[in-house]
Amino acid sequence: MPTPPGWHRPFDPVDALARAILFQQLSGKAAATIVARVETAIGSSRLHADTLGRVDDAALRACGVSGNKALALRDLAKREVAGEIPSLRRMAWMADIAIIEALVPVRGIGRWTVEMMLMFRLGRPDVLPVDDLGIRKGAQRVDGLDAMPTPGELAARGARWGPHRTLAALYLWKIADAAAGATQAVPRSQT
Repeated sequence: MPTPPGWHRPFDPVDALARAILFQQLSGKAAATIVARVETAIGSSRLHADTLGRVDDAALRACGVSGNKALALRDLAKREVAGEIPSLRRMAWMADIAIIEALVPVRGIGRWTVEMMLMFRLGRPDVLPVDDLGIRKGAQRVDGLDAMPTPGELAARGARWGPHRTLAALYLWKIADAAAGATQAVPRSQT
């Protein structure tokens, strides 16, 4: 299976998390439009505390950013300034669970978002996002189950797949996409 585009290439964790916040619960096209508006408003393609600080919440709202997402961006920026967001260099030496524990306290960043970063940006080989519906649907199909496995059931089954759970996740997504009749892979993350 070919590696996904962008797999394990250098990236900026704060910028990636800010974009993940902006892309949540929106179509890719709508989110890309909002991101472009924010970049124009801050005068930079780099979403960080220093650049986001150039605009107030009203300006973010005018770009199409919801109130909750504006609060999440402000929390991310505050934590960046406080040194709570690990750098890419530091993440290279951190265990997966340590990265998850460092980032999920950020408002608007959940475990799934961090797992996508671990898989698609850091190239970590042993991540199984058990809460992901596509992965659960793929496992349901593989096992011929009437219902999707619960996250706990999938975690227990997936324990045998270590240390290659990321590869298992990629296959489960492909299986779910094929079962749904998708003609191309469903985009999984903006992280």
